[in-house]
Amino acid sequence: MSELLRTNDVALISVVEGLLQEAEIPCHVADRHASILEGTLNFLQMRILVPDEREAEARDLLTDADLGQWLRSGRSPGAN
Repeated sequence: MSELLRTNDVALISVVEGLLQEAEIPCHVADRHASILEGTLNFLQMRILVPDEREAEARDLLTDADLGQWLRSGRSPGAN
């Protein structure tokens, strides 16, 4: 799985989840419940993960939706 973004912004998570679901790109929100318990502390943020083979498509989708500034750095070429 590849990480697209990290945030405690539940509205942003909801929008990104909706976009990915609409595009039929499987996604998982990691640490959703733990970050809610911790409040808005930045050391434990929710992470949106997508399958490695759909990462480029998901990144393009979020960039086209003007959410590219939230994306984590991409994987380096040749990374596993």
